[in-house]
Amino acid sequence: MSSNRVSKEQIANWERDGYLLVRRMFDAEEMELLITIARADRDMDKASARKDAQGGVSRLRLRNELYDDIYSAFVRCHRIVDTMEVLLEDEIYHFHHKMMLKEPLVGGAWEWHQDYGYWYKFNAALFPDMASCMIAVDRATKENGCLQVIRGSHKMGRIEHGVTGEQTGADMERVEAALQRMELVYCELEPGDALFFHANLLHRSDQNRSANSRWSLICCYNTKHNNLFKPVPKGGHPDYHYLERWPDSKIKEIGRRQLAEMEQQRQQPQPATAGA
Repeated sequence: MSSNRVSKEQIANWERDGYLLVRRMFDAEEMELLITIARADRDMDKASARKDAQGGVSRLRLRNELYDDIYSAFVRCHRIVDTMEVLLEDEIYHFHHKMMLKEPLVGGAWEWHQDYGYWYKFNAALFPDMASCMIAVDRATKENGCLQVIRGSHKMGRIEHGVTGEQTGADMERVEAALQRMELVYCELEPGDALFFHANLLHRSDQNRSANSRWSLICCYNTKHNNLFKPVPKGGHPDYHYLERWPDSKIKEIGRRQLAEMEQQRQQPQPATAGA
């Protein structure tokens, strides 16, 4: 999917609902490369944990930088970038990306929030002209805690956020009022499906009490005209920088190479350790 394939109906749905679901945006090989690399990636050991209001734990590995790896190939690919620029009506740049790791039986919930609730409070974004693309790596179902959204809630504007567990959550009085007036949608996804969603769309997910993991890759973007109005603290999401676009074919090219390199490293003999 590229910009010349975003239909008027899809744009209208985005403006009305605050999200756009694209089925099978990525094929089976692309997703197999991503999940195989992610499962073997030792960097996932650095994933941070966030407790929900009930004490359940979700993990995420967030990166503000882009590298010569499969995650960055998704972030840069025309299928996502071109579509996002049509939806947000401006040049976009990479804000950050993250692997969300909701593990079987223990994966915690994410409380109701707007992404702009975070980005307004912590990242000096003046306008909510921002969005994310969530790519299902595993199958996402109600049972393993798929994303839930309130259709059309992006039109409410930014809601006040406070601390909920170890997360930042939206004012629940407003959320409850929204749920009485708007539709709650469970976004059940197959691997390779992509969900584009506006930064002001209210969303959450349940704890994962199933035997199946729910991993996803979320690519987050800001618009050029919404460049941050003050310097970000060290480790924060970056201000505007040109996003180099890569051909969609780079996902498989880099993924195959990265997988081969990981296999080569795995086969290298380990240094001997001294006996006790």
